[in-house]
Amino acid sequence: MTPYANFTYFGVVLFPVLPTLVLGLVGRLSRFWILAATVIMLVVQYGGSLSLWSGTPVPDTWIVVGWAAFEWGVAMSFLLARARGSHRLTFYATLAVALLPLALAKYLPVFSTAFPLGFLGISYVTFRSLEVIIGIQDGLIDSLRPEQYFAFLFFFPTVSSGPIDRYRRFERDWKRQRTRAKFLEHLDAAIHRIFTGFLYKFIVAALVKQYWMDPAASADGALNTLSYMYAYSLYLFFDFAGYSAFAIGLSYLFGVQTPENFDRPFLARNIRDFWNRWHISLSWWLRDHVYMRFVMAATKGWGCGTGRPSTTSCTASTMGLCWWATRSLGAGTGVASCGAKGRSGERRVSCLRSSWSASAFYCSPDD
Repeated sequence: MTPYANFTYFGVVLFPVLPTLVLGLVGRLSRFWILAATVIMLVVQYGGSLSLWSGTPVPDTWIVVGWAAFEWGVAMSFLLARARGSHRLTFYATLAVALLPLALAKYLPVFSTAFPLGFLGISYVTFRSLEVIIGIQDGLIDSLRPEQYFAFLFFFPTVSSGPIDRYRRFERDWKRQRTRAKFLEHLDAAIHRIFTGFLYKFIVAALVKQYWMDPAASADGALNTLSYMYAYSLYLFFDFAGYSAFAIGLSYLFGVQTPENFDRPFLARNIRDFWNRWHISLSWWLRDHVYMRFVMAATKGWGCGTGRPSTTSCTASTMGLCWWATRSLGAGTGVASCGAKGRSGERRVSCLRSSWSASAFYCSPDD
């Protein structure tokens, strides 16, 4: 079951929500109930099965539990090695091992459809597992309780597509005992965001799709293609922002103040400001854990220049180009393929629409 995709999901989510309301109002909402609700919803969300090479169906929950056990083992092994003063190469090796399940899930099906090892949300859950390993390396995490680690990775409101939380921020909410007054404050914020999600996803996005995007997609001509590009951009925003509002609202209800993911991106002054407002949790995660680490390494004299200032600029520019190249890959690949498919105007228009959708894929919550 895909989270927030239809009203059936909201009917199911009432089962953990109603006890949460009662427990919160009497001031008895505990971390153990949050963990129990997460387990219940994970069983519902991953209630299907995968057919592997032998044809034997394997429950999705087995794959999720196996993945979680593997990542916890990797994190604990690195925590012990870090306590003994491990070398930096151990850190890089640990990151590679933690990324291995995601790489297998993404690339094994390219070579054989008999290895569908992924699950919904594996990319975003992998970001969280890397967050823990980086925190251990930086000396910010010195213990790792299995129940807290599992709750951080698979907190059900945000498991499929974020927003991406930080372990230490999540830990503060996890350990805090809320009063009834604080619960009522969070309940007000949760209701506001949940109804915003309904407005964005099921009203505005649905109207844009039905009366603008779909008609533009079925019409020919350059102007209709331009219209489709704008329609798809708006649809993607309201659909994704609606999902994020649902996730943040439910998180607040359970006492976890998940960070915001959007800040009116279409009111941005320039493209840089736009990306600072769009998918904020992912952008900041990449900035803090990837981009800034390269910049810090450059200031120590590593990189493509001899002087420290030039090295920093070179590395920062390289990382910026790599980041933007990733976001542009879908569009660039699609446009290039359009030129190779012939000179038919109708075919080129169709290709450009596909290219725009492909570029949007890199900015959307898909796994």
